[in-house]
Amino acid sequence: MTTTHGFDAARLARLGDWMQRYVDERKYPGSSVLLHRHGEEVYHNTCGMRDIEKGLPFERDTAVRIYSMTKPITSVAIMMLAERGLFHLDAPISNFLPEFSQMRALKPDATSIDDTEPCATPNLQQLLTHTSGLSYPFNPGILPREMDAQGIIFRADDAVLEETTKRLATLPLAFKPGARWEYSVSIDVLGRIVEVVSGKDLRTFFREEIFEPLGMTETDFHVPQSCRERFAALYTPLAGNPMDLNSAKEGGETLRCVERPESSIFLEPTLYSGGGGLVSTLDDYMKFVEMIRRGGVAGKTRLLSPNTLKFMMRNHLEGDIASMGPSSFAEQPMRGTGFGLGGSVVLDPGRVGVPSSVGDFSWGGMASTFFWVDPVLDLTAVFFTQLTPSSSYPSRAEMKAIVHGALTE
Repeated sequence: MTTTHGFDAARLARLGDWMQRYVDERKYPGSSVLLHRHGEEVYHNTCGMRDIEKGLPFERDTAVRIYSMTKPITSVAIMMLAERGLFHLDAPISNFLPEFSQMRALKPDATSIDDTEPCATPNLQQLLTHTSGLSYPFNPGILPREMDAQGIIFRADDAVLEETTKRLATLPLAFKPGARWEYSVSIDVLGRIVEVVSGKDLRTFFREEIFEPLGMTETDFHVPQSCRERFAALYTPLAGNPMDLNSAKEGGETLRCVERPESSIFLEPTLYSGGGGLVSTLDDYMKFVEMIRRGGVAGKTRLLSPNTLKFMMRNHLEGDIASMGPSSFAEQPMRGTGFGLGGSVVLDPGRVGVPSSVGDFSWGGMASTFFWVDPVLDLTAVFFTQLTPSSSYPSRAEMKAIVHGALTE
């Protein structure tokens, strides 16, 4: 038996077979995976196509839309500013964005967007943990329907971040802050707060304060010029709008292209979405994930203190996500899973139903990308593909089962 960093090499090779099966069954166009243990690479594999129509392979340096894997980066940015004493997490967001000063929330039995009552302004911690009362247009409910009608989703081709945030502030909250957990555009609002507090637009802050220190040269809101020939196409198994999760239907074609790389909205975005706007490559994003594993440091560069990272990776909810009655779309299991600042936290692997360690910190993106940090096993993983929505297949649970099944020490 050949082992590397505690992995049985033959059992770990099952990852490649699993990835190829997804391609052969036309579930994913192609994919790549990278595993590190104790900070060293233990496994990498790619398979399939980044562009089926052009016959271009999915490669290690393929650039992809990471969507909500942007959220942990924005959360790190907020905590970097908090470490400088520029605010505390209990601060109401109206301290930075006065348009949120007079807040109202839908009544519990509301039947229309006007059926509201006064409420407190959500604070920074509630935005970080998706308990603010904000929502997403693809969630069920009155507020999501209104957001959808008004086109408030913080897409890369929307109006600039400041204007879209002000439009959001004219709507009521779905519930009083702290009452529930609901996946939301709250991290986009935090991106706007980063701009107000730092005096830099979000793209500049990320580049100067996070990407350059970590050597992340291929992560940006714009597809980097060096990556444009390596940028993947985006696919869906659904008929209709693949982002309209409430009405999208399965179609006969399981890999329907919905965004060509040469005409993508990520080539020249007008809005810097802290909730879902970044493009990245496998090794670039692993630099960020490894920074988390190492407690805020990469090489000689420290972004955050170890104490702050431990704070972020704790559960900030009263129980698990399921106990807070979510009705929203989510990219992770809710039972046995809490939520920290920027990602989910495994509280009870048995209730999650997926092999895990207590304290696993992770999140994914709408195009089925995924990462996790296992502080118990000292393990990090990044998985990239380009299929939306991420709820199409149970790939994240299957991948974690394979990785845990290959670990023998």
